[in-house]
Amino acid sequence: MEVRLNYMNTNPGAFQTMLKLEGFIKTSGLDASLYELIKIRASQINGCAFCISMHTQDARKMGETEQRIYLLNAWREAPFYTDKERVVLELTEAVTRISEQGVPQELYERVRKHVDEVEYVTIIMAINTINSWNRIAISTGMFPEEV
Repeated sequence: MEVRLNYMNTNPGAFQTMLKLEGFIKTSGLDASLYELIKIRASQINGCAFCISMHTQDARKMGETEQRIYLLNAWREAPFYTDKERVVLELTEAVTRISEQGVPQELYERVRKHVDEVEYVTIIMAINTINSWNRIAISTGMFPEEV
């Protein structure tokens, strides 16, 4: 496999814009472990091998268990996620697949039982950010390196 182009060097302004989004999420108060789950789940849906590899490694470094990482694509059937994590993962799937059914009101209401309006918007921005990273990585031909 070969990278199509190095987008960071080709368009540094675009790369800096993405880093600003990432920086906003990291300083927003959003739980870092939850953000990694969002990143992994969206990357699984989008088929971004580069991001799946990166974020599963990051999650491990943060102390995430192998079992929770391995079962993330089947989170509905696994008892290892909190109620908040479950609704955020469901929201991640809905936003990532927004063209299929949008974000149903019922899902919004369930998420809001766990987060206030500010955190809701932060979570939406987190989901949008990883979806953007996925699209950049896939479009430019990025692939994971063997560890």
